[in-house]
Amino acid sequence: MTQPTRETRVLACGTFDLLHPGHESFLQQAAALGDELWVVVARDQNVERLKGRLPAQPEAKRLATVSSLSVVKQAQLGLPGKNFLKVVEQIRPDVIALGYDQRVPTGLAAAFPGCRLVTLDAHEPQRFKTSLLRQDDS
Repeated sequence: MTQPTRETRVLACGTFDLLHPGHESFLQQAAALGDELWVVVARDQNVERLKGRLPAQPEAKRLATVSSLSVVKQAQLGLPGKNFLKVVEQIRPDVIALGYDQRVPTGLAAAFPGCRLVTLDAHEPQRFKTSLLRQDDS
């Protein structure tokens, strides 16, 4: 008896604050790498710890916005704290898509040697970057 083949699962992670065309391009590029796109939206407390400030939009709003995109099969909030590898273990992606400005989390490649890491192209970062959009709102 032949086992059914699992879809190629792609994982993309980010804050997705003030969703803009750069985010949409990132998620479209990520979706093109496989059959189903899973997205982890960063928790407010993790964003504050990593960036030194809270996002402009709360995590529930950012999650709802990302979830509504047609290219996204599944979206969820990240886990609180520093253990990013645990959420990757739960999702079991075949591919992890990284934004042009994201670094590979420590230990990721070693923990998931069968998972392909792909850094995607920027989409007009001089125009579409959340930090620039936040300045425009000031």
